[in-house]
Amino acid sequence: MTTSPPTRSFWQRHWQKLLAAGFWLLLIGGYFWYSWRNQLSPAAAVGQVIELLKSELGMLIYIGIYLLRPLIFFPATFLTLAGGSVFGSVWGLIYTVIGANGSAMVAYTIGRFFGQPEQNQNQTGLINGYIERLRRNSFETIMLMRLIFLPYDLVNYLAGILRINWKQFLIATILGSFPGTLTFVLLGASFEGDFTKAEFSFNPWAFAGSIIIFIISIGVSRWLKRREAAKEAA
Repeated sequence: MTTSPPTRSFWQRHWQKLLAAGFWLLLIGGYFWYSWRNQLSPAAAVGQVIELLKSELGMLIYIGIYLLRPLIFFPATFLTLAGGSVFGSVWGLIYTVIGANGSAMVAYTIGRFFGQPEQNQNQTGLINGYIERLRRNSFETIMLMRLIFLPYDLVNYLAGILRINWKQFLIATILGSFPGTLTFVLLGASFEGDFTKAEFSFNPWAFAGSIIIFIISIGVSRWLKRREAAKEAA
């Protein structure tokens, strides 16, 4: 006699979406209240946020936002660009690597403790193929998924749900996501200045470096995709 799995409550099924919705409601409401109270234009409000990031606590605030990002569905690309623009190419890269990989571990931990591995047994197509590969060869598969730019949070949650070894996951994530992180940090670092007044400088060397790394990354990802397709056809 088989027993059906226990039915999860509405909160258990949708807690992350509800948490994200609540956060965004508070954030948007707080923004309008603060702007109204201080009579700030949108550009002036953005300027204050940038100045806050440039303060002594700016680095901690930036990394803290990155760590919360998986819970609130905040775009990682936007944060990475902001890190390069506010902190520069060197410190922006350091802070972003810390924040991005920290956020990957947050999403991994959520998937590990709240996910249900049996939910993935009926997956088909591309994801199912990577699920099987993750179970057989976790390190190389995680790094491959990073290099070919599969959705960042999808990989994080999937690795956690499948109970992938966290050390292999973290090292593969650091190595595999580094080219993409460097690309967008350099792109952000190529534009510096006071954006609220449309007064900013352009760094052609940082911009050129970003483009070169991006082209190389795309080339490598296409080569890896063709190799994967050839393996699947064999």
